[in-house]
Amino acid sequence: MADVREYGADELVALLPLPADDANKYTRGRLVVVAGSARYPGAACLAACAGQRAGAGYTEVVCAPEAVDLVRSCRSSLVVRSWLEWGAADLPADAPGKPVAFALGSGFDAEDAACTRNAYLVLKHAEAPVLVDGGALAALSTPKGRRLLKRRFVRGLPTVVTPHGGEAARLAEPFGLPTDDPAGLARLIALAYGVVAVVKGPDTFVSDGDDVVAVRCGTPALAKAGTGDVLAGVLGAFLAQGLEPTDAAVLAATLHALAGRCASVRRTDIGVVAEDVVEALPEAVSALVALA
Repeated sequence: MADVREYGADELVALLPLPADDANKYTRGRLVVVAGSARYPGAACLAACAGQRAGAGYTEVVCAPEAVDLVRSCRSSLVVRSWLEWGAADLPADAPGKPVAFALGSGFDAEDAACTRNAYLVLKHAEAPVLVDGGALAALSTPKGRRLLKRRFVRGLPTVVTPHGGEAARLAEPFGLPTDDPAGLARLIALAYGVVAVVKGPDTFVSDGDDVVAVRCGTPALAKAGTGDVLAGVLGAFLAQGLEPTDAAVLAATLHALAGRCASVRRTDIGVVAEDVVEALPEAVSALVALA
């Protein structure tokens, strides 16, 4: 069993990225959501809308051409383009006063060559923090994926991965890592891949390879398709607003759980869907502040 700690409410509230009085959409962070295959287009909508609710100042979506119209229709304030019109030269770089982060992989189809190609493209060329979720996690355990992660680690470019239990087990397989202890598994994945690992479950564990942090406020209301995409958007938004990866992950997982609880008050644990969690995020921020 890995040594595990938890963040207190005061610590979490201090991390909330409150906008400065003179903020603009670029200083508040640009989140690039590379998500949404032809098979799973809704995941891009959920991640992008969650990123907006979590404070990203400018949110754009790069998705499969078949998903473009759906994503555009889900919220008018999103900037949306097909990944057929997007390449390495189009990736914005993180810069002083104009922070950037990428949320990669929600709704990716691991069997779709275009999804795999775009996963490698972001890992190779993104000069900014990258969160890897969903179908893009499959690309990480390949030899090419591991090489790209090592290159990012050596260059000091943060990468965060957000596997659920089954995805974490698949990431563990190439290295023969034990999977019986999710807290220990988070630490071992972080060390093996050079990432911050967020192993999701009723209790979620976050590790940078040294420390392990638990988030223990999960709820069965979140056991619905699409809620992981919401978490990816929230975490990506916090990375885009300049939070350190471990802090961003712990704060995102906490607010995600609180949003699920807030939504269940109105919808019940039975009735909550991922869209309800997105809309409950502001309420979750208020609930967190009330705990401090």
